[in-house]
Amino acid sequence: MPRRPSPQTQAVCSVFLQTPGEWLHGYNISKRLAMASGTLYPILMRLSDQGHLEAKWAESPAQGRPPRHIYRLTTAGKAWAVAALAERQQPGLRSAEGLA
Repeated sequence: MPRRPSPQTQAVCSVFLQTPGEWLHGYNISKRLAMASGTLYPILMRLSDQGHLEAKWAESPAQGRPPRHIYRLTTAGKAWAVAALAERQQPGLRSAEGLA
């Protein structure tokens, strides 16, 4: 059985679902959520490795700045993110399953 997404992962999913199809920089996500990079970037890498996010390099708009990774939900990732957020709406669901 897959692990239940952490509250931090659910928060990241909510940002992507607010702007479906758009490419987002990790820095912008970090600022929106007030989430430390040490928490955010492992989540982004894990979601990318699992196929929920696409990642690519993008040139920086500021001259002399290095390229940065940008991310967006895959089609399967969008469905997964919706389900992950639905679990947040029903927090007792998993614990109730364990009692049966």
